[in-house]
Amino acid sequence: QVQLVESGGGLVQAGGSLRLSCAASGNIFSINRMAWYRQAPGKQRELVARITSDGSTNYADSVKGRFTISRDNDENTVYLQMNILKLEAAAVYYCYAFVVIITTRRDYAYWGQGTQVTVSS
Repeated sequence: QVQLVESGGGLVQAGGSLRLSCAASGNIFSINRMAWYRQAPGKQRELVARITSDGSTNYADSVKGRFTISRDNDENTVYLQMNILKLEAAAVYYCYAFVVIITTRRDYAYWGQGTQVTVSS
């Protein structure tokens, strides 16, 4: 019913920048909160940043001041600007959205397929 498609991952040197995008499409009435999570090998998935429909944000302590989450409500898209990337930022980054469905007017959680971010020294 709803698809989340991420893009923008890749290989970057430590200290560099990347911008991730996630576009939601499908049976969407509205989107409440959107977020980025990441999962490194052997570790649990963790929250990186979250943004509500009115633009309120919160971040993991490890990325505060370097990462910025934003969204375009007209395009149902969320972004993650990642600056001054550190080696420990290497992970698969997943987009998350809490979506109200047109047909039921109920909200459901959806995940993207993930995009790989690799940071080299």
